[in-house]
Amino acid sequence: MEEKEKTIETPSYVTRTDLKKTMSFVLVISIVMSILIGGGVGFFAGSLMNSNNNSTNVNSAVQNLPVINEQSAVVSAVKKTNPAVVSIVISQNVSNQNSNNLFNFLYPNSSQGNSNSSGSTQQTVGGGSGFIISSNGYILTNKHVVSSTTDTYTVVMNNGKQYKATVIARDPTNDLAIVKINAQNLPTLTLGNSSNLQLGSGVIAIGNALGQYQNTVDTGVISGLDRSVQAQDPVSGAVENLTGVIQTDAEINPGNSGGPLLNFAGQVIGINTAIASSAQGIGFAIPINQAKADVASVIKNGKLIKPLLGVQYELVTPGIENSKKLPYSYGAIIVKSSTSPGIVPNSPAATAGLKTGDVILEVNGIKVNTQNTLSYLIGEQSLNSTVHLKVYTTNKNIKNINVLLNKAF
Repeated sequence: MEEKEKTIETPSYVTRTDLKKTMSFVLVISIVMSILIGGGVGFFAGSLMNSNNNSTNVNSAVQNLPVINEQSAVVSAVKKTNPAVVSIVISQNVSNQNSNNLFNFLYPNSSQGNSNSSGSTQQTVGGGSGFIISSNGYILTNKHVVSSTTDTYTVVMNNGKQYKATVIARDPTNDLAIVKINAQNLPTLTLGNSSNLQLGSGVIAIGNALGQYQNTVDTGVISGLDRSVQAQDPVSGAVENLTGVIQTDAEINPGNSGGPLLNFAGQVIGINTAIASSAQGIGFAIPINQAKADVASVIKNGKLIKPLLGVQYELVTPGIENSKKLPYSYGAIIVKSSTSPGIVPNSPAATAGLKTGDVILEVNGIKVNTQNTLSYLIGEQSLNSTVHLKVYTTNKNIKNINVLLNKAF
């Protein structure tokens, strides 16, 4: 059973950024303000002339201005990474009676496919993004991009080559998935470190914008860190809590889900996953460190093996802290519901003696909070490892418990 956060306080929903059965379009008009730019340069030059009264000094001052290398850094990073960024095309069998030309309009470069004996047509119904993490064809993306077990997925490389994709793993506790294509000697991206990010740092987002503008490049900065949001699928209405995510103003559009958020060195620091649909320039990416355990497990084992603790919990919020009269403003309180017990029978948590109402404060000395959720901290561990939990028990005592993670999802 997955450990999940049931309650996360956020001001509003954000929207998934994969493009699936969506008929909306965005027209963006750019205006080049050459008059303002020219005026600014003229003012600067005029000031120099007034202060020095010498045009030679003006030319010298302009030549000695610091050279900004940001543009060349972006170009270099994009050249290095673009070959490893892919588009993921989602197809499904659609009844010929319901088939129409709407999807050709939405995806003008895609084919309707051929009718089969069942009277249906294989039709493109959505698109997302991903990036190659191993030279033998493993690709990281969002779980919600490849959530259906009946749809067909095709990976389109930057050079136009297409491969049938197989979903290898869907993370039960995070919006992550890994697919595989049958190819060798592929270009890969370098996974960076998302634990030391700084506000204002430049970033690059690459993805399959609107499901048809393949490998679109956008730039921006890190606008926020450690955000907690609720991401809602605009088609199904399904909602998932995302914690500890990166906020960016780099333009993230429908179709960008699963694509990389890069630093200017071309290293992946996040996986683009959602946008605030009621605002402009507010997008969210899952920190890459949250995906590293999944990547290592799949590459090593050929499948995802995540250790199971076996609890259902809620992260401690100010509301829970007050209502439960807890002496701590952080942690994960074990709860039960009408459909799930607080403790899974015969799970590592049950064996260790954890109880409903206990608050898990720390895992291996790390505080449990929105940045380091219980699911994330347990998911980082390997199977058959032992974790040290600091627990505030129902009888108001602190208890240190060692738990052997000998069961997996």
